[in-house]
Amino acid sequence: MTDPQNDDQAAVPTPPTSPSRRLGLGGWILVGMIVGSLAGAVVGAEITAVQPLGDLFIRLLILAAVPLVFFNLLAGLTALSDVRSFGRLAGKIMSYYVTTDVLALMLGIGAMMVLRPGVGMQLTEAIDPTTVGTVPSLAEVLLGMIPRNAVQAFAEGNVVQVVVISVLLGVATLMLPDDTRARLSGAYADGAALMRKLVDLVLWTAPVGIGALMAVTVGQYGSALLGPLARFLLGVYAAQALVFVMYMVLLRLVAGRDPLTFLRGTGKVWATTVATTSSLASLTVSLECAERIGLPRSLYSFTLPLGAQLNKDGTSVMLGAVFMFTAQAAGVDFAPAAFFSILLVGLLLSEGSGGIPGGGFVIALIFVQAFGLPIEVAAIVGGIYRLVDMGNTTINVMGDLVGTSLVARSEARS
Repeated sequence: MTDPQNDDQAAVPTPPTSPSRRLGLGGWILVGMIVGSLAGAVVGAEITAVQPLGDLFIRLLILAAVPLVFFNLLAGLTALSDVRSFGRLAGKIMSYYVTTDVLALMLGIGAMMVLRPGVGMQLTEAIDPTTVGTVPSLAEVLLGMIPRNAVQAFAEGNVVQVVVISVLLGVATLMLPDDTRARLSGAYADGAALMRKLVDLVLWTAPVGIGALMAVTVGQYGSALLGPLARFLLGVYAAQALVFVMYMVLLRLVAGRDPLTFLRGTGKVWATTVATTSSLASLTVSLECAERIGLPRSLYSFTLPLGAQLNKDGTSVMLGAVFMFTAQAAGVDFAPAAFFSILLVGLLLSEGSGGIPGGGFVIALIFVQAFGLPIEVAAIVGGIYRLVDMGNTTINVMGDLVGTSLVARSEARS
């Protein structure tokens, strides 16, 4: 016998969901990108008046990034069973970072060899070589990861140094007695939860901030894609598209994840990378998405901050492309044996590039200068570098998440 009361309740219509709730934050970010792009196309260069809105969004993300990395990494490390587990994870993720960076460099060089955008170029503007810098040695890269002062590392927002501090504190915590370790681990977890809530609040400004950044990008660079610059940008994007395909194949065949599900679950990250062109600003969002797609916190809290500094597949593509573009423009040919040195120096530079907007451009100048090529290329590539950097940052961050997924699957099998 049916219950009349239940029948009455079933007959009550469900109130419709408001459009804003159906859309969600990711949908509003997409709306912001579309509206901003249209505004930039209509208004043109004068749309730069809204740049402060985008800059404010980037500042808020970076504000949350360093403490989020610190507490998230400590919470993740202290959840491990022992120090040996951490050493195994570090070995796996670093092997992935180095391998994919070298492959990305080769793809960037190869794309320029196919399209040859630098052939026949006339470099008319010069840059003072003394302002560019020099190639760092391996020892300098490693020493630069160790902070002289812990407070200074936090104040400067040096993520890789904050990672080192967190790792040392996390390892020390694992070696403490169980009761002390449990109390500290709980405090780290609470701090991480607080920082993630701060990121949630910041992300509600994303539709406006990302919309403003997209408006400025389209308004400034809409007419820049002509001639050799278009072929150069096409080559960079094509090489980065091949890296993307490699990621998707690895996700399917090695990590056992559906690529479309992965892309949908991390959608907010790609809107942020394209708009901010900053790995550091995007780190706060990628940490949140890693939690949502089910990656282990003990893993992603270490690999994503480290990858924001060391894993630069998108930047590596750009470095290889700029290098070969400049060599073509200068009429310089390199012997096959020289490419080992080119790849080694490119790898060192990509590992040391900063996770801030435009950081890779300075590294590209150093790379070109290291092999005696004319750095006047900056007068050409620099004009459209933000368009290049949109792809750089997206591939950089995607590589971090894919690598984390691969290591997570490997750990689950062991």
